[in-house]
Amino acid sequence: MSEGHTITIEQGTDLVRVVHDGQVVAESRRPLLLRETGCPVRYYLPPDDVRTDLLTASETHTYCPFKGTASYWSLPDAPDLVWAYPEPKDGVAEIKDHLCFYEPEVVRS
Repeated sequence: MSEGHTITIEQGTDLVRVVHDGQVVAESRRPLLLRETGCPVRYYLPPDDVRTDLLTASETHTYCPFKGTASYWSLPDAPDLVWAYPEPKDGVAEIKDHLCFYEPEVVRS
């Protein structure tokens, strides 16, 4: 990490649910909470807790100097809604293959 930029990852237990057009796309009590300087908390969900059958791989890829190259997936009317780091950098290896959504609902338990 560069000076002043930190990323922490911790195991969460709150229920994280993603609903799109009335359909539950993901629901997990096993989110990884990624906190990064200057960014909102992101919830990375295990693939077993995501309806991956609803997702279509996108051509989009982005690069983060701290996390690596992200791959994206879309729903029919929501392009690039989901992303993951198939080969994350060593400092964030825990998020490998976990899926992240832009607007999850977090239910505090």
